[in-house]
Amino acid sequence: MSRVAPNQTAGGHVPVMLREVLEALSPKNGESYVDGTFGGGGYSRAILEAADCRVLGIDRDPDAIARGRKLVDAFGGRLTLVQGEFSRMDEFSGPTDGVVLDLGVSSFQFDEPARGFSFREDGPLDMRMSRSGISAADVVNGADERTLAQIIARYGEEKNARRIARAIIAARPIAGTAQLAKIVADAQGPAALRHAIHPATRTFQALRIHVNDELGELERGLEAALKILKAHGRLVVVSFHSLEDRIVKRFLTQRSTQAPRASRHAPPGAAARPLFELMTSLTPSEAEVAANPRARSARLRAGVKLAA
Repeated sequence: MSRVAPNQTAGGHVPVMLREVLEALSPKNGESYVDGTFGGGGYSRAILEAADCRVLGIDRDPDAIARGRKLVDAFGGRLTLVQGEFSRMDEFSGPTDGVVLDLGVSSFQFDEPARGFSFREDGPLDMRMSRSGISAADVVNGADERTLAQIIARYGEEKNARRIARAIIAARPIAGTAQLAKIVADAQGPAALRHAIHPATRTFQALRIHVNDELGELERGLEAALKILKAHGRLVVVSFHSLEDRIVKRFLTQRSTQAPRASRHAPPGAAARPLFELMTSLTPSEAEVAANPRARSARLRAGVKLAA
């Protein structure tokens, strides 16, 4: 396999906050790790290069698994790949020393117009990470106005959700990403185009999250990680928007404090013990954001599982 820069995978994908992820995960010889969002393999490669360890890479995108085959060969079997949802990692892995999750859409998915995640170039309204199930086109052309508005408002945090939903209904059928982006932008008026981000960005985010059940997947995945982490195992999560980060923050915070006893008459041992110790909460450096603008909204949170 051709060599690439330490912070870049073949094909140009740049893993976000790679140094910080490795510091939090702290790979050691003889340990095992789960990379629940294999993507371009950037984190898996770095973990395997940092220590004589083993990594299980999981991704629901069959294209990611196909790209990773060369990486499996390069590391002599220390890397194993599984196609599936990271929320099922407890089905794929036994006890492990660390879990890393890099949430959201990968650069490969975003940069391929045929996948429909971006409106920079026209493509079909797909957005399915697994290439199966309902597509964005099914939602855009099939959902009623109220449902569309709820999706856009909840997952896109878009204040103009009702106006956008109404415009989408009026313009059906909608076939491609460029057409949808124009409809969404026109619905918000010319003033929206003067904002820092394109006026269709939040709507596209909302549809992608809905189609892939990303927030439900994250909640289930965090619980699955808790099941398989050994005592002193590390959980490291990189998120890219507030909806994801709130879920991760709540999960770690709630499990890092001692729950009160159900009754004041219950014995002291009845209080639930903390399950995690919070390790860190970080955002990318200015230098990384300058070199990789996609890192600008990232946040890393990490915790270490406490002994029983």
